[in-house]
Amino acid sequence: MKPSAISIQNLKKSYGETTALKGIDIEINDGEFFGLLGPNGAGKTTTINILTGLVRKDSGSTDIFGHDTISNYRFTRSQIGISAQEFAQDWFFPIEKLLYFQAGYYGISKAKAKSKVDELFERLGLEKKRQSRLRQLSGGMKRRFQIAKALVHDPKILILDEPTAGVDVKLRHELWQYFRELHQTGKTILLTTHYIEEAEMLCDQVAIIDNGEVITKGTPKNLTGKQGDSGITINLSDTEVDLKNHLKEFSYSLDDERIHFVSSDPEADLPKIINKITKAGCHIQRVETTKSSLEDVFLKLTGKGINE
Repeated sequence: MKPSAISIQNLKKSYGETTALKGIDIEINDGEFFGLLGPNGAGKTTTINILTGLVRKDSGSTDIFGHDTISNYRFTRSQIGISAQEFAQDWFFPIEKLLYFQAGYYGISKAKAKSKVDELFERLGLEKKRQSRLRQLSGGMKRRFQIAKALVHDPKILILDEPTAGVDVKLRHELWQYFRELHQTGKTILLTTHYIEEAEMLCDQVAIIDNGEVITKGTPKNLTGKQGDSGITINLSDTEVDLKNHLKEFSYSLDDERIHFVSSDPEADLPKIINKITKAGCHIQRVETTKSSLEDVFLKLTGKGINE
């Protein structure tokens, strides 16, 4: 059986008397786009730092493609590229030289790295900034450089820690498109973000973590269907007709001339419901649908906003 790209089992970590991780379990398949969501202090950054060797775990296991991140740290770190939220760079070298330095950390010579560096500068719109120092770049350009740095050794796993924080809307959408392209090439991507819309649009699977515990995980569609409050409300001109036999497969409540249906997938259920009601001889006056978002689910489960 093919090992997971990332396997986290019963991972625990405390800082003194503060428990950051209480035993989380996460499996990310090879080639999957996975979102890790949680309020500030939930344990996302600690998890990433343990995976990348920046923090020591207390207990549990963390594997990359079936290799332990401690006993096989050379292999596991070579498989990961991380675009960190914070900028930790030498501010005095041109960014082109910084990319060559980064490639060198993975044993890639300047000659071998050149084509990749050129490709990243071109694709990320940094071509005219090759000789600029990091302090001379705008916030958006710095974000692009962080992504280029993460990809210069062509890792199989890309970790994006708040990759669009502080960028304008246009650049955010450009980066989303680039992430989709990387995903299509087969890269495994682990995303943390404070923009829940970002995770909803990009991710195959999502885990919501709070207080050091994974409280739910699944596809964005399944989470909004099971945990959300989606539904359909239909106004009828006549409720004299007995609808019980016609609508017995649905969960609904009747309030005067309004019927409210609980539905995990309103778009799929609406045509069926309309068909049943019209066959019963009722006249429909108005139809409203409400569809939960991943943000609604997040607020419902954690009781707080993602920035709290």
